[in-house]
Amino acid sequence: MPATWIPWVSMWRVRRELAVFKILGGLACAGLAVYWYVQGDVRGVLLGVPAALLVGGMGLRDLLVPVRLSADESGITVVHGFAGKRHVPWESIWDIKVDVRRRWGLRSEMLEIDTGDHLHIFSPHELGASPTEVAAALRRRGT
Repeated sequence: MPATWIPWVSMWRVRRELAVFKILGGLACAGLAVYWYVQGDVRGVLLGVPAALLVGGMGLRDLLVPVRLSADESGITVVHGFAGKRHVPWESIWDIKVDVRRRWGLRSEMLEIDTGDHLHIFSPHELGASPTEVAAALRRRGT
């Protein structure tokens, strides 16, 4: 068995395409802000610069920390803050559930992991998979 072999590790990550689209969106907003600056449109600049920073920052986070949730034999590791990580042992996890909501004919799911002190919430976009499937995998592993 190779030295790097890990018996059981699962990782859920942001899809690369989503990160690329966020970066491109941030660049487009920056381009619009420059265009509006050249045109002398102050309101356009005031909208374009924060939008470029926000969307570009979200894309940068997706590139720096693509893995949002991972699970191994000792517990789970979640992204905490902008790019920090926090390891939570299986014994510290109180509940794993999926919050399903319907609004305007659309169905949305969010994975919620309750550790008592913190509630970690993940969307399907952050996980790159269905929160229902991820919750089932975590429940199987945590028992």
